[in-house]
Amino acid sequence: MPPLVQAPRPPVPANSEVSSSEAVPLRQPAPSVELGPTGRPMPHLPEPKPLTSHGNARVIAMCNQKGGVGKTTTTINLGASLAEYGRKVLLVDFDPQGSLSVGLGLHPHEMEYTIYNLVMEPDVTLDDVVVPSGVAGMDLLPSNIDLSAAEVQLVHEVAREQTLQRVLAPALEKYDVILIDCQPSLGLLTVNALTAAHGVIVPLECEYFALRGVALLKTTIDKVKERLNPGLEIDGVLGTMFDGRTLHGREVLERLVQAWGDKVFHTVIRRTVKFSDSTVAGEPITSYASSSTGAEAYRQLAREVLARCLDG
Repeated sequence: MPPLVQAPRPPVPANSEVSSSEAVPLRQPAPSVELGPTGRPMPHLPEPKPLTSHGNARVIAMCNQKGGVGKTTTTINLGASLAEYGRKVLLVDFDPQGSLSVGLGLHPHEMEYTIYNLVMEPDVTLDDVVVPSGVAGMDLLPSNIDLSAAEVQLVHEVAREQTLQRVLAPALEKYDVILIDCQPSLGLLTVNALTAAHGVIVPLECEYFALRGVALLKTTIDKVKERLNPGLEIDGVLGTMFDGRTLHGREVLERLVQAWGDKVFHTVIRRTVKFSDSTVAGEPITSYASSSTGAEAYRQLAREVLARCLDG
């Protein structure tokens, strides 16, 4: 414990003078650095520049074999945010559950054509299947339970892993971004999505069991890159359903950064009931609750994605 009374300082001789050059300068406070929820300094994410033309799309697969981690929510809201910034976006519902289609207000049993017809029927074209999403600049390739049959039927096809890549080829010159919502498994449909993609975004719930399963996904991505798609890259890992009030959530996010480093997006999607409400309403949160924290988070993610792998 320090003494309550400080020791006296040695006296200064009467004839001594302290020049201004010898005076001890005042210590200036260090400039404050804003730390984001991942514990790293937040980068400056500028407003994206408008495009003068469209095309040469980057295909991004939204992939995680664990369900309920925010793949569909991220696909819808990231796509809508990119469309707000003037990008022409195509969403591909490649999950037989059809959650992406339902989340944009479509009825799964009232579709004339779906992605199943495009994949399995040679006479069906992209224009036959694409439908408007209700968001300006964003279109949708819908899906329903019929797609589950494609996984069985594709087993006997030649070059079955490249089927989705072939049918999406005409869309590359029409759109700036193509987002594929994958099913929660690592089966043939997911391998098709990874083969067609240029990059992968891995939404990951900030919860321990979700963290454990990512190693298996990384192994699958590495195999697809080695054997089918040498250009495949992991564009980023996105923390979702984050609750900063809990120690568990903060620890999982810290572990995520330790394991994946700069691959982890600075943007983190926090829990909010507005996501469920917007799904019931059949529209993105960016239009349902435009000023909410969830909408702002996905706009920030859109700027980060553009800066990291589209405009950069």
